[in-house]
Amino acid sequence: MKVLAVFGTRPEAIKLFPVIDALRIETGVDCRVCVTAQHRGMLDQILRLSGIVPDYDLDIMVPGQTLDSLTAALLVRLGEVFDIEKPDRVIVQGDTATAMVGALAAYYRKIPVSHVEAGLRSGDIHHPWPEEVNRRIVATMADQHFAPTATAAEALRREGVRADTIFETGNTVIDALLATRSRLLADPSMCRKIDTIIDRFGAKRIIAVTTHRRENFAAMRGIAGAIGQIAERDDVGIVFPVHPNPNVRTAMADALPASDTIAMIEPLDYPDFVRLLDRSTLVLTDSGGVQEEAPTFGKPVLVMRETTERPEGVIAGTARLVGTDPALIVSETSRLLDNPSAYDAMSRAHSPFGDGHAAARISRIIANGR
Repeated sequence: MKVLAVFGTRPEAIKLFPVIDALRIETGVDCRVCVTAQHRGMLDQILRLSGIVPDYDLDIMVPGQTLDSLTAALLVRLGEVFDIEKPDRVIVQGDTATAMVGALAAYYRKIPVSHVEAGLRSGDIHHPWPEEVNRRIVATMADQHFAPTATAAEALRREGVRADTIFETGNTVIDALLATRSRLLADPSMCRKIDTIIDRFGAKRIIAVTTHRRENFAAMRGIAGAIGQIAERDDVGIVFPVHPNPNVRTAMADALPASDTIAMIEPLDYPDFVRLLDRSTLVLTDSGGVQEEAPTFGKPVLVMRETTERPEGVIAGTARLVGTDPALIVSETSRLLDNPSAYDAMSRAHSPFGDGHAAARISRIIANGR
C-alpha cells in the first residue's frame, strides 16, 4: 500500500511526524511525504527535528498570499503530485488549507482520505476562521476519521458520519510532546536558547504567551494591552514568541511597552517551545495545539478566544475561555497567580487529550484497513 502524507504547517508536521514514523515500520506500507510549505520556516524546524525528508516540497508560500490564491495554487500543485504518485491513500491532518485542499484533490481522483484529528468542532463557522469550515469539508470526503477524543467522535456521529469509519485514537500531539521532552531530558543542550531566556527572570513565575488567530487580528492591540498590564507585576516574567504574521507583529510592536519583564522573541524551534511549556507556570494562548499540549504538563491554559473546538480541556478544568477582553485576561491571570487553590484546581486536572500512543493506533488501522 502506498500512502501519501500531505502537510504544510508546523502544527501539522508536529502532529503527523509520529504517524509517519509509525507507518514506516508497518509491513506492506510505503509511506511517502509531500509538504506544501504553506508556512515555510516554521515547517522546516520540524522537518529537521523529525528527520523527515519530503519526497515532494511544493514551496508554495508567497508573502501576503490570500486564502483564494493559496487554495487555488494548492489544488493545482497537489493534483499534479497525486497524478504522479497515484497513492492508494492520502493522509491529511487537522484544519489547514493544505488539509482541506489535499482532501479535495484526493476526492477528485477517488483516492481514499485518512483524516488525523477529525471531529473537532466549535459550532461557529467564523471561530476559528477559516479552520472550522476546513475541517467540516474534510469530514465529508474522508473514509477514515481519527478522532482524538470521545467528544470529537460524537460530533462526527451527530453529523451523520458512519460509525464504522470513526476511530477514537487520542491526539498525536501528545506523542510528539512526550517524545520531544524525553529527548530534551537526555540532551538538555537542545533547549539551551530558551533556558537562557527564562533564566534571566530568576525566581519569577513564567507566563508563556502565544497568539496568532486570524479572527483575533482586530483584537491584537487589546491583547497587547492585557499583556502589558500583567507585566507590571514584579513576580512574573512573560515569554512571548511572536508569530511572524505582520498583523500580529505590528500590533505587538506598537502596543506593548518595553519592559524588563517581557521577552518578545522570535518563534521557537519545537524543542525550545516544549521546554518553555515545561518551565512555565501558566499559558495565555489562542492556539488550538497549545490547549492540548500545556495540560499534559499540568499547566493551566487561559484561552484568548470566544469559542474553542477543544471543549474537553474546559470540561476537564485544564483550560478556561477568557476571550479577548483585556480586563478579563488580566483578572483571570491574576486569580491564578494569587489564589493557590484556583491554580491547583487547574494544574492538577487530568489532561483529556491522549496517552502518547495515538500514532501507533492510527498506523495499525491504516495498514490493516480498519
